[in-house]
Amino acid sequence: MGVATGSCPFGLWHVHMVWSGDLVMQVRFLREPAEGPAHPAFRRYLAGDQDALAGLSSVATEGDSVYARIYRAVRAIPYGRTATYGEIAVAAGTVPRVVGNAMRANPTPLVVPCHRVVAKGGIGGFTPSIEVKRALLALEARRG
Repeated sequence: MGVATGSCPFGLWHVHMVWSGDLVMQVRFLREPAEGPAHPAFRRYLAGDQDALAGLSSVATEGDSVYARIYRAVRAIPYGRTATYGEIAVAAGTVPRVVGNAMRANPTPLVVPCHRVVAKGGIGGFTPSIEVKRALLALEARRG
C-alpha cells in the first residue's frame, strides 16, 4: 500500500496526516489545508468517535527506545482522561522532563494523544498552540 496524505479542518486549524494503511507516520496542526482527503479515522475522531483512532498504529511506538515506551504509555491514557508528566514518567521508567521532551517531539499527535498529558498544576504545553490542546480536551470531555 502506498503513502497517502490529507487533512481535515479542526477549528481554525487543519490536521495534516501522512499514513500507509493503518500506520500513521506524521500528524501536524497547520493553518492551511493539505491536498487530499483525511484518513477516515481522523474525521471520525474529530466528530467525537472515541474509538476512531484505536485501530491505527504510530511509527512513534515502534521499538524499545525511551521515547517509544513513553508514547506507548501515552496511548494507554483513556479517551476523555488525562495523566501528568510524572505519571507517564513512572509508567515508562523515566523522568518527567524526558516525557516533556518526548511530547514536543511526538510525530503523531492524536494517535499518540499527547494532549492528554498535563502538568501537575495546570494544562502544560502543546505544539503548535495551547488553544489546540484545550480544544482537543474539550472535545473529549463532551464525548467521554
